[in-house]
Formats: sequence, structure tokens, C-alpha cells
Amino acid sequence: MQIKFLGTGGAFDVDYLNSAAILTVREKCILIDCGFTVYQTLVHKNLIHRVDYILLTHLHNDHCGSLANMLLHKHVVDKAPKPTILYSTEQFKSQVYEFLKIQVKNPDKYVEFMPLEDFEGIQAIDTYGLHSEGLQSYAFIFEEEDNRIVYSGDLGKPDVLFDKLSRIPKMHTCVYHDITFNPENTGHTFYKKLLPYMNGVEMFGYHCDPTENPADNPIRLVFYQKDLLV
Repeated sequence: MQIKFLGTGGAFDVDYLNSAAILTVREKCILIDCGFTVYQTLVHKNLIHRVDYILLTHLHNDHCGSLANMLLHKHVVDKAPKPTILYSTEQFKSQVYEFLKIQVKNPDKYVEFMPLEDFEGIQAIDTYGLHSEGLQSYAFIFEEEDNRIVYSGDLGKPDVLFDKLSRIPKMHTCVYHDITFNPENTGHTFYKKLLPYMNGVEMFGYHCDPTENPADNPIRLVFYQKDLLV
């Protein structure tokens, strides 16, 4: 199992591109989020052909803003098989479908949909309202053999995620968590709130401006981990 980030910035950190990642698990390639900078990054890095499946943490523009572009590219330019969007609930599937319908008219022409429960080794954590009021969002847990990768999505309160981790079997775990250095930014997790959860896991922070990283932050930033970047 391997994860590579296509960007590590937030909605306004344009120099660091939108946070998104390509995860290889069970010999399948999953694109996690497709914000407005992701399509161009996939093109520049020659990676679009690798995308078999797509997971969306939520429907903010910096997490899904170039999804339609990517689907159209695969269909029109690459003439490739349709990728598959994995969804946790029928309600979220309907939201994604309506979002795409505005842009491509007939989403079924460009993408398949599959319940997440049919893909072995992935769990969704419902984080509704914990990033933005009234907004459906998800964190994800990926497992393969004796390794676990945790991806927070955008999450203002980490308790729900780490409570879930405390109730499942222990194994080697890498947590990739969105992070903010501003305690007034309640849509993301202030770095000090993550410190109690660092024991027993590898912790990496993303979705931030690395130049604002305070000296007392012990959480490694994905931006500085070259082996985690495409």
C-alpha cells in the first residue's frame, strides 16, 4: 500500500496545490479528491491513466473542482475505460451525481458508481458537519495486510476519527491529517489538538501553508516528505 500526494495546500494555498492523493491499495489505484488544481497536476505528471477509482471526502471546490475535467479527459482524450466513484451512502452518491450533472449532463457516460462496502479494505468515517456546518464529509481508513493508512479529509474535530481507531484492532498505522496553525480556524484541526493522539501512530499534517509551521509543532508535514509527493 502506497500513498503519494498531488498537493498539500488548502483552498487558498495556491503555491502548494489542492490537497489530494493517489493511493495504491490491493493493486488498485484510488484518487482521493480532485480539487481545482488536481486535473492539471495529473496531466503534467502523466498520471490520469492510473486512476481506476475515485474517493471524495466532500464537495468543496478545492476537493472536487476539476473532477469533471478529469473524467472528460479520460473519455475524450484517452478514450479509456470509465473510472469508478466509490460512495458511502446513496445520499452522498446523489449529491455527487447532481454536482456532475451540471457539468457533463449525463454522468453515467463518463463514470461508474460503486458502494464503498463492495471494495475490500476501506472504511468511511462519517464526519458530517465537523468541517463545515451542514456539509457531508468523510474520513477514510485503508487497510492491507498488516498496514493501515488513515486520511482525515477536512476535519475540525479529530475525536470521532481517533475514537474509531481506538475501537479497531491495532496495526501499523500512518495518519494523514489536515492541520491548521490558527486556533480560530474551526474547519480544520488545530495542530495542538492532535498531539494527544500521536502515541502509537505515525502522524503527518497536510492541507496547510508550510511556511506558517510553528517551531513547537512535532507533526511532520507532508510537504517536506519528498517520498510522499508525486
